[in-house]
Amino acid sequence: MTAYWCPQALLPSGIASGVLVEVVDGRFTSVVADAPAGDAVRLTGLVLPGLANCHSHAFHRALRGRTQTERGTFWTWREQMYAVASVLTPDSYYQLARAVYGEMLLSGITAVGEFHYLHHAPGGRRYDDPNAMGEALIAAARDVGLRLTLLDTCYVAGGVDQPLNEVQQRFSDGEAAQWAARVLDLRGSGDVVIGAAAHSIRGVPQEQLGTVASALPNAPLHIHLSEQVAENATSLEAYGRTPAQVLDEAGFLGPRTSAVHATHLTPVDVGLLGASATYSCFCPTTERDLADGIGPSVALRDAGSTLTLGSDSHAVIDLFEEMRAVELNERLASQERGHWTASELLTAATVAGHRSLGFEDAGRIEVGARADLVGVTVDSVRTAGTGASVETAVFAASAADVVDVVVSGRHLVASGNHVKLDVATELAASIAAVTEGNAG
Repeated sequence: MTAYWCPQALLPSGIASGVLVEVVDGRFTSVVADAPAGDAVRLTGLVLPGLANCHSHAFHRALRGRTQTERGTFWTWREQMYAVASVLTPDSYYQLARAVYGEMLLSGITAVGEFHYLHHAPGGRRYDDPNAMGEALIAAARDVGLRLTLLDTCYVAGGVDQPLNEVQQRFSDGEAAQWAARVLDLRGSGDVVIGAAAHSIRGVPQEQLGTVASALPNAPLHIHLSEQVAENATSLEAYGRTPAQVLDEAGFLGPRTSAVHATHLTPVDVGLLGASATYSCFCPTTERDLADGIGPSVALRDAGSTLTLGSDSHAVIDLFEEMRAVELNERLASQERGHWTASELLTAATVAGHRSLGFEDAGRIEVGARADLVGVTVDSVRTAGTGASVETAVFAASAADVVDVVVSGRHLVASGNHVKLDVATELAASIAAVTEGNAG
């Protein structure tokens, strides 16, 4: 048994003081407020449940600071992304992902959904282990101490009725049935969930979407949806329907499905996502970095679609920034304030996010839940004078204010540092290894 004492902690009933938690086998066995610290490990500031990053492309982290030098669109950015994708190996991807997951842990993220489509060697050649790249991601997450949902992603077309380009050959298994056969060889565990994804209606033809949806019928299912106006236009031209309508007809929507981005939706699309209880995973820092647009978060919520959050391209890894950006973007679009409360946004980043990744027993500080804790200082230059409140966490704090992180009872971040890794050094080395000669 391990015990932690929190000056203030966010419990399901609200913020409580002097909270003593006891942990056995990675789960809370006791949560008591107004308790003395005794010999327990003392955490810092306002202690929150662990955060869930529901959409990640780990290798995109190598683009930070390299794609900001010119004008352009998502499509021009994509060419720079392909340059990095073309050189990664299982070893270099392991090193990069380990560093990126370390950065996530330092920011209070305790579980990540990795949208993984970089499967094979250049030209589509198979590694001796067809899942070598996915296994590298699993090993990286375990080394860092982060829980992982590996969303193995089907990607078989270069666009609607378009062939794969040279780099995209690495992403493809040929067709969805072959993708499914490979995915079934992956094995999860208590800290790893194997989920499924289709890249988009651009990357998977309509007639193969059902194969993806049925491959792992009880696992999380994710897809990029209507991220760009061009995707919608292509879908309308090819199918006579929006991407959301195509997914609905393919049986892809539902309570285990996450529609990532969901930016350019019609009212009918919003209704389809809401009626099917499909999650809407917003990634505001990436959506603004790529000039994609502002998604209809309030309309989706009101229709019945639950919000979750991701850092996607890792232009920023800071779930506090993702939370408040949802509300601030709505303010810009509507010229009104107060669409999302701090509590609603924190729920998106904790309980809802973990549930969408298959960790339904995480994101709460209560007996029986996975013992994840995130200590956020309330006396930094950003949080000083604001008080220990949910509003402080969501609208004032940043990843830099995370001091302690406990994952499944293990104290992995203390005094703002990972107990095992020099994350900054590993980031610098692993990014240099895949960008030298490839910087845009």
